[in-house]
Amino acid sequence: MKYYIIAGEASGDLHGSNLMKALYEEDPQADIRFWGGDLMQSVGGTLVKHYRELAFMGFAEVVLNLKTILSNITFCKQDIEQFQPDVLVFIDYPGFNMRIAKWAKEKGIRTHYYISPQIWAWKENRIKAVKRDFDQLYVILPFEKDFYEKKHHFPVEFVGHPLIDAISNRKKTTLDDFCNEFKLDNQKPIIAVLPGSRKQEITKMLSVMLSIVDDFPDYQFVVAGAPSQEASFYHSIIGDKKVTLIQNQTYKLLDVAHAALVTSGTATLETALFKVPEVVCYKGSWVSYQIAKRIITLKYISLVNLIMDEEIVTELIQDDCSKKRVKEELTKLLDENYRSNLIQKYHLLEQKLGGIGASKKTAQLIVKNK
Repeated sequence: MKYYIIAGEASGDLHGSNLMKALYEEDPQADIRFWGGDLMQSVGGTLVKHYRELAFMGFAEVVLNLKTILSNITFCKQDIEQFQPDVLVFIDYPGFNMRIAKWAKEKGIRTHYYISPQIWAWKENRIKAVKRDFDQLYVILPFEKDFYEKKHHFPVEFVGHPLIDAISNRKKTTLDDFCNEFKLDNQKPIIAVLPGSRKQEITKMLSVMLSIVDDFPDYQFVVAGAPSQEASFYHSIIGDKKVTLIQNQTYKLLDVAHAALVTSGTATLETALFKVPEVVCYKGSWVSYQIAKRIITLKYISLVNLIMDEEIVTELIQDDCSKKRVKEELTKLLDENYRSNLIQKYHLLEQKLGGIGASKKTAQLIVKNK
């Protein structure tokens, strides 16, 4: 069978690579052509475009690169027509993928969406396009099944969260190995600092997160740098603080971290699945925050709390995200009773997410529903 897969970001490349492995197990003769990255390329198939060529974030950047974006959409349609796939598999990346899906459905190509757009958070009116343009939807958060089926009468498959697969498949790192590799003191517990991946959020968050470093002299702080950012950018914010920067090694860091300060996003869930006690931090511009407050009607900003439907990890948002509050909450994370209770809830969270096997389940359903 011929599969055409579109993943437009680093996370999509990770989940796409695991999905491709599972597809090859289910269908050893699979012919896979894809948009993705190095991880997907290492599995096999034919890489059409790397996600590095597609990463335009924010309104201004999209407008400035509109010609390139439209050119990519046109090229993608032509490449799909030439390949004539039996099925199109979209992974997240809704701005691009939903445009291609509309065209593909009109052409009579089977359309499957893995890791659906978060229309439950905003742009709920996209449900009309989802119903119209997708034959199968595979959701990864337990509450999404009720959202689509009970609220919008659209049947979907809950397959579990692929992060569980990604984390369980990793090569584990010991504290001694980590400290040797990055020249750290293996006698001092590590506080992981995950300030996000986009320049704007890192600029806003990292200085606040590191403002408390001197208040915890018995711990060493390690910043997880995103592969998309230069080390010099981080160092311009870190300055002369006693902090270590490591880049593109977040899972290694979470393997050995004692606690973590995390900017809201997928990293909050990753940190919880590594069983690392965390504080969730978010601070945007005043204008962006006011707009977000009005269009996003969610009780929580972290995936951990949204999935559990209760605040099990503290969220420090906007004015609450201050040196005083970050210090208070990190101090709590270092208390053994507090840590123990939180880690117990992390285990419940993992159970709710359905355990390992999201990639295998999705591959089986794609092959079955071709």
